[in-house]
Amino acid sequence: MKILQSKSFRNKVKKLNKKEKEILDTEVTKIVKDPNIGIEKKGDLRGVFVHKFKIHTVLYLLSYRIMNENLALIMLGPHENYYRALKTYLRNQ
Repeated sequence: MKILQSKSFRNKVKKLNKKEKEILDTEVTKIVKDPNIGIEKKGDLRGVFVHKFKIHTVLYLLSYRIMNENLALIMLGPHENYYRALKTYLRNQ
């Protein structure tokens, strides 16, 4: 499975420190092994899966899509205003 990253996702990952990136890599590996680990969203976000995990004490959300044997990582961030930002990002894509 090929992993694709959006520009938004790449920019967020750049801001993480080494330990946080290791946690993120572990979570991405879990998604690759079982793409249905996340919850599929409904309505405007149909087709987008969101996987929730913690880095230290902060709950992070990772949104992704599965397209033709590719895993497209869309967005990463804390829960606050996450879905609003995700809808805006997908609309402007």
